[in-house]
Amino acid sequence: MSESLRILITGFGPFPGAPFNPTMALVKRLTELRRPAFDDIARTSHIFDVTYAAVDRELPELLATHRPQALLMFGLAGRTGHVRIETRARNAVTTRFPDAGRQHARKGSIADGADAHMFGPHSEKLLRAARATGIDARLSRDAGSYLCNYLSWRAIEAVDRDNGLRLAQFVHVPPLAHDGTAARGMSTITLERLVDAGEAMLMELVKLTRQATLTGTH
Repeated sequence: MSESLRILITGFGPFPGAPFNPTMALVKRLTELRRPAFDDIARTSHIFDVTYAAVDRELPELLATHRPQALLMFGLAGRTGHVRIETRARNAVTTRFPDAGRQHARKGSIADGADAHMFGPHSEKLLRAARATGIDARLSRDAGSYLCNYLSWRAIEAVDRDNGLRLAQFVHVPPLAHDGTAARGMSTITLERLVDAGEAMLMELVKLTRQATLTGTH
């Protein structure tokens, strides 16, 4: 019997200005979904504290421990009313706002002399999968300059190191009310609709990762 495909699904905890982060509930639901298509998929999940130190410490540990072939990451975009499929990570980090551990970045870039890192053509395929569920999803070229962008950068670096991780994708979701209903005045998106879209994106990522694993490409 062939070895199970391994997928790591991540979210973030609360952070200043966002005491409730819906990605925690979303990641839990996606990891616990029971579908025949997931029978041979080893899904693991992780919720990062919203700190640069947590990402730098825990992402390498997760990759070494679970050896995922794909990484599906979710974060909260507090001022966006739709799902954003990020296409790149910017070489930028804010020095204005501290992380949840009250630490400020010391400079405004992640790496010296580097350009933006692209996730790859699979971003558009995940967009189509999400839209097929009826949710408002759009491509984005700006993942911000906070922890979501920082994790995206580190994830793409990990893919480029050719350590078995084939594909990575970051998805921003809109805010929700604590009970999973749509945030008032923001959008009509609920947790249930996010789970449906997340499942569709996960299914597409599984298919694409199988293809990449067979061909030995990223």
